[in-house]
Amino acid sequence: MFFHIVLERNMQLHPRHFGPNLRDKLVTKLMKDVEGTCSGRHGFVVAITGVDNVGKGLIRDGTGFVTFPVKYQCVVFRPFKGEILEAAVTMVNKMGFFAEAGPVQIFVSNHLIPDDMEFQSGDIPNYTTSDGSVKIQRDSEVRLKIIGTRVDATEIVCFLTFALVLLSFAYKCLGFCIGTIKDDFLGVINDPGAAA
Repeated sequence: MFFHIVLERNMQLHPRHFGPNLRDKLVTKLMKDVEGTCSGRHGFVVAITGVDNVGKGLIRDGTGFVTFPVKYQCVVFRPFKGEILEAAVTMVNKMGFFAEAGPVQIFVSNHLIPDDMEFQSGDIPNYTTSDGSVKIQRDSEVRLKIIGTRVDATEIVCFLTFALVLLSFAYKCLGFCIGTIKDDFLGVINDPGAAA
């Protein structure tokens, strides 16, 4: 879910940036440092929409850097348990499939896929219904429900009730959730293979 919130941050600026464009330099540095990051408390910072206040700077002893308190508005994205999201499938294997909804990685286990869908290995691994009418493969768009997240101090990661060695090798992303498509009105909403 997206929220528009006000946050504060202390920004350090080198003295070479002092001058008539000081505020612009602070805003540029703020956007570079903050946009695309994750806070366990607030979620992913999608975009900074405005700077409310830049406080008086405090010179740091010995370095010459100045710390400015900056109050800014931003749009954040934070997934919640029970939330319905639309996501793009990025990888399919016999354990389930991975999908992305913005910055969040979502894993849907084969136990959380409808029973009438079976894994088909081959050139393009996929989950297909017995009659072949519905197929989940890479680049498919699915509607799913978040059933678990765990919030750390600096990241949002999945809440695992079972151990998957497969997950530990490459998915050290900012956000990770467990999802399901085993519910009413969930499943494939766009199949790229159907157009072929």
